[in-house]
Amino acid sequence: MESVGITGGAVNDNYWVSRGTQFWVNLVLTIGAPHLPSLHGGLTPQQVKDAVQRCIDGRKDELHNLSRDIWSRPELSGNETHAHDRLVRFFSQDDTWTVEAHYRLATAFRASWGPVGGGEGEPVLNVGFLCEYDALPGIGHACGHNLIAEVGAAAALGLKAALEIRTELPQPVKITVLGTPAEEDIGGKIGLIKAGAFADVDLVFMAHPAQQDASFLPCVALDEVSVKYHGKASHASAYPWEGVNALDAAVLAYNNLSALRQQLKPEWRLHGIIKHGGEKPNIIPVYTELNYYLRTPQVKDLCDLKAKAEACFRAAAVATGCRVEIIYPSHGYYNILPNATLANLYENNGKALGIQFQEQSANFSGSTDFGNVSFIVPGIHPFFYIGTDAFNHTEEYTEAAGAEKAQLFTLRTAKALAMTAVDVVCCPVLLRQVREDFSLAKLKQEKQLKGINTALTAQ
Repeated sequence: MESVGITGGAVNDNYWVSRGTQFWVNLVLTIGAPHLPSLHGGLTPQQVKDAVQRCIDGRKDELHNLSRDIWSRPELSGNETHAHDRLVRFFSQDDTWTVEAHYRLATAFRASWGPVGGGEGEPVLNVGFLCEYDALPGIGHACGHNLIAEVGAAAALGLKAALEIRTELPQPVKITVLGTPAEEDIGGKIGLIKAGAFADVDLVFMAHPAQQDASFLPCVALDEVSVKYHGKASHASAYPWEGVNALDAAVLAYNNLSALRQQLKPEWRLHGIIKHGGEKPNIIPVYTELNYYLRTPQVKDLCDLKAKAEACFRAAAVATGCRVEIIYPSHGYYNILPNATLANLYENNGKALGIQFQEQSANFSGSTDFGNVSFIVPGIHPFFYIGTDAFNHTEEYTEAAGAEKAQLFTLRTAKALAMTAVDVVCCPVLLRQVREDFSLAKLKQEKQLKGINTALTAQ
């Protein structure tokens, strides 16, 4: 392709508007931002992205040690004290970062740098990188959250290095790293949303380990439900007729839901366990408890699935004479809103680094509290291969997440995220397109969300 004839020097936002927003966006997404000529300060985007790669490569041992340290001391959701302290120390060693420990939540943190560039009095563009670091009970970091923490930290360092050499920017830019605990259980990001931690963040970036590289996978909405049956104790052999069997209610509920599955839509999921089933075989169980996850591709569908599941729970209570409590202990997880501009930019940058993206799956049943974030802030949540075909939430994946082999893939992903951030912060039209994608995606689901009680509307 011939040069578009753009010369160096300061280029304001009106210039890009006059050239045509869609023309510029298509150009970047077609030939890739690395090949565009200088826009500001005499440096080409590729030179700035080279600084990203040099920075991350130069600190690869330190980043690996950070990840390995978190991996070797797995902590459950809400109890990630070691991981929190380790990440706080990591950023505190550079006094250009402002670090806040225990930020809004006991094991959350915030590290901020900047703002730099732009003109005095102009609004600041706050670019966020998210770190997760909680583990799973019994099998440790089988979802690779130690690598998520490493990617978030590395990408933030890479963007910082780029901005330090980029003397002119369209507007002031700030970097914020948020440590977001408890993704596997109570949804730490939802707690941070409620606490206002995302109120001043304009863009968010994070990446999650998987079996393939993908700029987007359709994570689904999720609600957790706890069901408690209360019966009446009695001697199970001498006079069982005096008892009301709470275990019978739990078993009936489990079987009701199993029978319900054949009438559910193919993309809907429900799965659970009997958490408490009684005390001794010779005592009619007075109390039992089940824990279930309900998942649907869209938030609106959860209402229908919850109604069907609750009917099964209540039917079991009626059949056995038990009293039932149905409790939703935490805020539900939303599906992730896609952002086509960020996804395309990420793929372009990833391909330049050697990432091979597979055809995206239409069916993916994982859930994340990043979905809730995606409804209030434009962002991207790609998935990355770590050198194993093992599945998440297995012992084999735990080993892979701590292996040195995963480092090539992890740091390459961090570079691609940081390079994508460079594209957006250096080009006002791309930023505008990202925001437009976000607005359109959110508008598309507003009717679906109407009437659902959510803390997101508070912001």
